[in-house]
This record gives sequence, C-alpha cells and structure tokens, in this order.
Amino acid sequence: MKILSFTRQLIIYHVNRFLITLIRLKSYLKYTEIELRHVEYSYFSRITEVQYRHAHPLIALLNQVLNRLTEQFELTPQNEIGIIGERLPIRLYLTVGMLTSGLFTCLFGLGYIYDIHSLGFYIFVQVANGLVQTTGWPSVVTCIGNWFGKGRRGLIMGLWNSHTSVGNILGSLIAGYYVSSNWGLSFIVPGVIIAAMGVICFLFLIEHPNDLRIASAQSSASSSQVSPPFIYWDTELLLGQESIGVCVPVQQVVVLKSEAEPSAISFMGALRIPGVVEFSLCLLFAKLVSYTFLFWLPLYITKTAHLDAKKAGDLSTLFDVGGIVGGILAGVLSDKLGKRATTCAVMLLLAAPTLYGFSMMSQFGLGPTIGMLLVCGGLVNGPYSLITTAVSADLGTHKSLKGNARALSTVTAIIDGTGSVGAAVGPLLAGLLSARGWDQVFYMLMTADFLALLVSLGISCTVLLCVQRTF
Repeated sequence: MKILSFTRQLIIYHVNRFLITLIRLKSYLKYTEIELRHVEYSYFSRITEVQYRHAHPLIALLNQVLNRLTEQFELTPQNEIGIIGERLPIRLYLTVGMLTSGLFTCLFGLGYIYDIHSLGFYIFVQVANGLVQTTGWPSVVTCIGNWFGKGRRGLIMGLWNSHTSVGNILGSLIAGYYVSSNWGLSFIVPGVIIAAMGVICFLFLIEHPNDLRIASAQSSASSSQVSPPFIYWDTELLLGQESIGVCVPVQQVVVLKSEAEPSAISFMGALRIPGVVEFSLCLLFAKLVSYTFLFWLPLYITKTAHLDAKKAGDLSTLFDVGGIVGGILAGVLSDKLGKRATTCAVMLLLAAPTLYGFSMMSQFGLGPTIGMLLVCGGLVNGPYSLITTAVSADLGTHKSLKGNARALSTVTAIIDGTGSVGAAVGPLLAGLLSARGWDQVFYMLMTADFLALLVSLGISCTVLLCVQRTF
C-alpha cells in the first residue's frame, strides 16, 4: 500500500513539475471548496480543478485513477466491476476495458496461427476476455443515462441499443468470411477493431453534458482576463480584510460550491432498489434465449436447411436484424405506455408460440425460415434490449436513491451480470440437449421464455398494487 502511494506521488510530481506552478488552497467552509492556481503575480486565475482536468487530461486522469485505486485497496474489500465503474472516470475505464478486450480476443486467434493446442490457454483467454468485457455495458449505459432523461429514454436507448445487433451481424459476417480459410482471423480482426475503438473512445467520449458546458465556459473565459462568472458558478471575495492577520490582495475568484458529493452505492444497497432483483431474473431467462440463438443458430440452419457454414452464418444475421426492430419497438411502446414490465410481458408472451412456430416452419424452406427469424429476433431481443438499457437506467436513477446518480453502473452491472448467467447456461444446455434432437432445445427455450414472462407479470402486478394503494 505504501509502495503504491509513494509511486503515485512520485509520478505525479515529476509529470506536473514542468507544466504549471500549482498553488492549491483548500478551505473547508460550509458547502464550499476553493481551488486556485497561481498564474500571474497580481491576481488569481479562474482555473479550477475541472478546468485543469480538461487542460491536461492525461495527467489528471492518471492522478485520479491512482487516487481511486489507493482508496479501493485501503477502504473496500469489494472489487465488483460495476462498483469500480462508479469510482473511476468512465472514459478511462472504457478505454482500458476495450484495449484489453482486443488483446485477449487477438490472443485467441493467435492460438491458430502459432498452432497452440493447450486447452488451458484457451480457457484462460476466454475467462480473462469475459472479465475485461464486463467493463463495457455498465459504463456505456451510465453515459447514455447521463445524457437523456426518462421521458424518451425507451426510444433513444432502443435506437442506440441497435449497435449490439449490428455488432452481432458484423461479427457473424467476419467469422463466416474467414471460418473456412483462416479461422484465427475471425478473432484477430474484431480484436483490432475494438482496440481501435478504445483509442477513439479515449479521445472523444464526453461522459456528461456538464463536461461540455464547462469546456465551453473555459474557452469563453480565456478570451479576456476578466470575464463574467461561469454558469453554475458563484463569485465572491477570497479573503475578507478582517479574516486573518496577513495582507492579501482582495481579488474576485471563482468559488465552486460542492455540496457533499454522494457516495457510490454498495452492492447490497443496489439490490435493495425496488425492481432490481426482479428485472435481473427476467433478463437471465431472456438472455438465455437470445444467446442460445446467437451461438447455435448457424449450426441449426446448417443441419435443417443443408447450407454451408458461410451461408448459414449470413442467414443467422436476420435474427439480429429483427432484434434491431424489436428493440426500437419495445422502447417506443414502453415510452407511450409508461410501463416497462408490461411491454416486456407482452413481447415474451408472443415469443413463446413464435419459437415453436420457428421450429416447425424452418423445415419448409428458406422463405418461411427468413420470415420466422425476423419475427423471433424482434420478440426475443425486444425485452432483452429494454431491460439492459431503459430499465437499467430507470432503476439506477430510482427515486429511492434521493438524487444519488452514482448507482447507475452498479445497478446495470447487477442486471446485466445476472443476465450473463443465462447467456452462459443457455448455449451449454443447448449443446447437451441437441444430442437428443433439436425439439428438446426449443422446449428448453420456450420454458425459459415462459419463466421470464412469469417474472415480468409479477413485476407488473406489483406495480399495479402499489398504484391502487396510492389512490
């Protein structure tokens, strides 16, 4: 611990010493923190901690990350991914996650190029890849939740969440292109893409609208030495003439009123938010169905339609095309009705017979198969999309949090993490049951869909009872 703290101080000292002479004055007045930088002899510049972060992002990020790591190791034993996401800058958090995801994805493909046949190597790479990829979803949902309120959150996030289906489509097309010639490139190419996007994320991601306003205020302030106070900021005298027995010039400076910053929510605190456990279970079963299709659909099409691997992979992307439409439709309906759980319940109710219909119609040629794939994709991925985006954002800003917006990443991580259990179990069960016939696989999928329906109906009934008690 002392080594980490010493290293942090050493790095920050040597990097900052040639950038700017820094004078930090912290007066812990009531609800007030004053931070000053010495720029000229005669007056104090209106440069605050937030502005300094924008002026030197790399240095400030390094400082903040080392500070946060120190706090984590000193104060808390938990290191859950979502909880860490509440305590670190999202831009850096996502960048590190995307770069390491690209690294481990490429390592999997390099196993083919370097002729590695060790099962332990592939298990390690997959587990590590899964771990670092969990940095993604809680962070991006938090960013979107910061930018958009609840009014049209379903529609906005439904449109935004189409990127998951687009990613699935591109992944299937890339894998299908290289699967017969050099399957290692099926992993290396996506790995390079996500690493490159990590760099773009670091350079251009704006975490919160307030960051944009502050940057704009900073640029306008630099045009003149004395400028009006920034929006959201107050100006007042630094030190009165009677405050202390030291001659200090009376100058106007920027004072940042920082009311007690809400602490990041704990894991158990997030679980106690009404609806988190219920929607987590609903997503578990919905994601089980979705990921079973994602992993096993190409093989199923190959067996039933007698197509080669590339054509089967291309055809399976239609499931995600339907998912794009279903996600947007679910968002629009939930905004109009104002009832997320009811929207999920209706789509899950329609999905069960559709799954059975797909198992029957797929035996009658490509036309019926294409049609049922689009419908199944919409009804299966619609609730999945709604829960992982709008519902997670709603619960992360629930009224029980009393304005504490620092629960978004933790809530999203709990919901999506529980869903990932279904994503892991579904394809595994499909592999075991497919030996007995594909009908058994579809029965399993319909059972999971029915269980998700029961959970969503339970949520709807609970909400209805609460409304009746209110009136």
